[in-house]
Parts: sequence; C-alpha cells; structure tokens
Amino acid sequence: MTETTGISQNPILAVIAAYNEDRFIGSVVLKTQHYVDQVIVVDDGSTDGTAQIAEQAGAIVLRHDRNRGKAQALNTGLGHARRLQPRAVVLLDADGQHDPAAIPALLAPVCDGSADIVVGSRFLGVPSNIPRWRVFGQRALTAATNLASGMPLSDSQSGFRALSPKAVERMVFRPDGGFSIESEMQFLAHEHKLVIREIPVVVRYDEPPKRNPFGHGWQVLNGIITLVSQHRPLFFFGVPGVIILALGLALGIEVVNRYEAHAQLAVGYALISVFLSLVGIQTIFTGIILHTIRAFLADSRASWGPD
Repeated sequence: MTETTGISQNPILAVIAAYNEDRFIGSVVLKTQHYVDQVIVVDDGSTDGTAQIAEQAGAIVLRHDRNRGKAQALNTGLGHARRLQPRAVVLLDADGQHDPAAIPALLAPVCDGSADIVVGSRFLGVPSNIPRWRVFGQRALTAATNLASGMPLSDSQSGFRALSPKAVERMVFRPDGGFSIESEMQFLAHEHKLVIREIPVVVRYDEPPKRNPFGHGWQVLNGIITLVSQHRPLFFFGVPGVIILALGLALGIEVVNRYEAHAQLAVGYALISVFLSLVGIQTIFTGIILHTIRAFLADSRASWGPD
C-alpha cells in the first residue's frame, strides 16, 4: 500500500474495486486522477498485474489476500476513505466502462449539499451502446429494487456514484452482499433518510461480460430478496400475509354461500379456508413483530450515535 502523505485535508476520493483488471486499471486510474485528489484501488485478490499497475499509475492500493467479492472490496475502500475524512467519494468500475470525465457532474450535487448520493444513470435519455438483453435485465432488477426498497431510481444497478461524507459513514455492506450492493445502497439510503439524485451518464460496453448474465441477475435478485427480509420485514411478511389471509377469507365466503344454497358444509374448502386464514394472520404478525424489533434496535443505535 502506498503512503497517503500529501493528500489535502477533506479530499475528494475515488474508490475502485478491481479483480484481474490489468488491461484497464492503469488508464482508469490516470483518467480519474484529473478529477479527484486521490484514487484508492482495492485489489480483490487479483492473480494478474492489477495491483502493480494501479500503484504505478499513482493509486493507493489496498490488497485482499484472496477474492472476497465486490461488497467486501468496497467495505475495505470506504473504510480507508473514512479515515481520510473526505469531502466526497466517487465509486466507479475498474473495467473502463465509466467515463471519468463525468465525475464533476456526479460530484456537483454532493459538494453543494443538495444530495447525499448521486447515481450516474444509463437510462435518462443519453444514449449508450448497451446491449438489449442488458437493458431488459437492468430494468427488471431496477423495478424489483425500487418496489422492495421504497426509493425509486431509473438505474438501481449503476456502479458509478458519488457519496457525501454522511453517505460514506452509512454505506457498510453485508459481507456476503456480492453484486447486490447497488441495490443495498437504496435500502440503506431509505433507512438513513439519505437524499438520492441521478444524472445521465454514457457507459461503454466494448468488452463481453466476464460473468454469466443469468447467474449474475439471479445473484442480484437473491440479494434483493435477502435485503427486503432484513430491512423491511413488515413489507416482506406483511404483503404475502395479507394476500394469504384474503384468499382464506374469500374461500370462507364461498363456503358460507354454498352452505346457504345447498344446506351442506363443504368441509374440505372450510378446512383450507381456516388454514389459509391462520397462516395469513401469523405471517402478518411476524412482520409486525420483526418490524417493531428492528425499529427498536435502530432507535437504540441512533441514541448511541454512529460507530
């Protein structure tokens, strides 16, 4: 790791998580340095020359001894950034997909105090050479994240972002978050009442995807489901509970109607109705209890202040 001497007080930092990106990392660091005070690269267990090239290009390099995933890489990078007390932090990918020239536009709402998180959106009218299958997948994941988090964006999966000091303090991701951390940011922003804005950006897709797109999409979707259960238990349990209870009550009404019409009890339907109603009520109360516990814990943490 290079030394951090010479960095100005309250610097603007860039944090880049990198895994086997020696083809691109040097140019990404060099271009990014024009717009920030220091670039921090987290080498997530690369087996190529990523760390050496990033260091030679002038970045602070933090090394993981093995590949731990993007969530842990950004936790490491943001943890280091917090110690430098930054004025703002920019997150971007290491593969050259994001254009560092857009960094000033990303930083502007953070630096003027109008936003805590600024997302570079690929879907705000500025054309990019995005493959159609990517557009479909990204929009589907965005719709799922927006519904689940309660904080809508046009591009929930964009990794090109700027964070205020308040957001940097709050952005601590689950170690097993994988590639759902962009979605997790929306949940954390909703929880901590952070202000999010979006600006249009152009993204390059010159290289084929390194990961299977279906596997990647499933990982993100699975992460979103986990996030809903942890961050919004009332929504996670309450919505299915209400649906199950409604089905049980509807079936119960049908049992009553059949009894009135034929003077005969539909025992099977009646048992199913009772079962669905009990499951629905239990699911709803589970959501209420977990929501209450989570709110109590959040209030307790708030009274003690941030870690």
